[in-house]
Amino acid sequence: MKKLKFILLIILIHFCHTSDCQSISVQDTVRVVFYNTENLYDPFNDSLTMDDDFLPTQPRAWGYGRFRKKIISISRALLAAGRWNPPALIGLCEIENRFVLNQLVRESPLQKFGYKVIHEDSPDPRGVDVALLYQPSRVSIVNHRVIRMINPMDSTFRTRDVLEATVVLSNCDTLHIFVNHWPSKYGGIASSLEKRKFVASRVRTVLDSLFDLNSMAKILMMGDFNDGPDQEVMLENLRARPVADTTSPSCLVNLMGNRRWKTGTHKFRGEWSVLDQFLVSKSLMSGKVSVSGTGATIFSAEFLLEEDDGFTGHRPFRTFAGPRYLGGFSDHLPIVLDLLVRH
Repeated sequence: MKKLKFILLIILIHFCHTSDCQSISVQDTVRVVFYNTENLYDPFNDSLTMDDDFLPTQPRAWGYGRFRKKIISISRALLAAGRWNPPALIGLCEIENRFVLNQLVRESPLQKFGYKVIHEDSPDPRGVDVALLYQPSRVSIVNHRVIRMINPMDSTFRTRDVLEATVVLSNCDTLHIFVNHWPSKYGGIASSLEKRKFVASRVRTVLDSLFDLNSMAKILMMGDFNDGPDQEVMLENLRARPVADTTSPSCLVNLMGNRRWKTGTHKFRGEWSVLDQFLVSKSLMSGKVSVSGTGATIFSAEFLLEEDDGFTGHRPFRTFAGPRYLGGFSDHLPIVLDLLVRH
């Protein structure tokens, strides 16, 4: 038996000196989470935005106690979505300002993980923005900017900026990240559709510029697009398809469009939809940094759900149902994506 172990050891040593062994790499997993936080407002009045619904004196009674409960709840959801490790990258939408983000990363259970914040105020009338949280021990920021949605045909058009950040993951490869929150269907399907088409076209122009500079640019888009993966805006205006398009490398792969979901990320009048999505460039499907084999998933832990008393099954455990305070998390569920980094 000892002789057999010795022979196996010699064989292993010989193998590890061959060229095949030199190609074996160390693999790291970078978890990415996106979460629509459902109106994460502070309890203070901002005279420049329409935030009056979220004040202590208004019917929703949005005081400091409810605000702090919401902060703790969101942090709990994000850490649970990270499972064994906190997410290295977190995209957020429906956050009011830098103050609520600082509360989230400094005055909640997230505090011990050292998150940094990327955020810019946007011209949204309600004062809600998008943001990106990252762990500097695993993610290095090269630069960031906002893509402002200025419509020359409509001077009254106001919506959230798209946040673009160029990062390096685990000192390995460069990734272009876009955090989105596109116009909702509020105010009518037809008029809101045109707004989303405009935002999609604006983002597509930026993507095309990146691909012109580098056809193999690694791109990760995340957000609440207020349309499903199979809708015209996603398929035609943004050019995001459920599988890699071999004839057009600049098309995006919609990781949420490649399976039939039993539920979704948002439920309205008994119907689930997948409004929150991860999209990637074809080049991110392989290479040093690539999408893991599990793809994108919806994090639907039991504590994030409640009984749907108006319809069947469950729905996201919300903070409010209209003006009625429920004390839950959000009307959306988080989505999760693992990226594999090979050194």
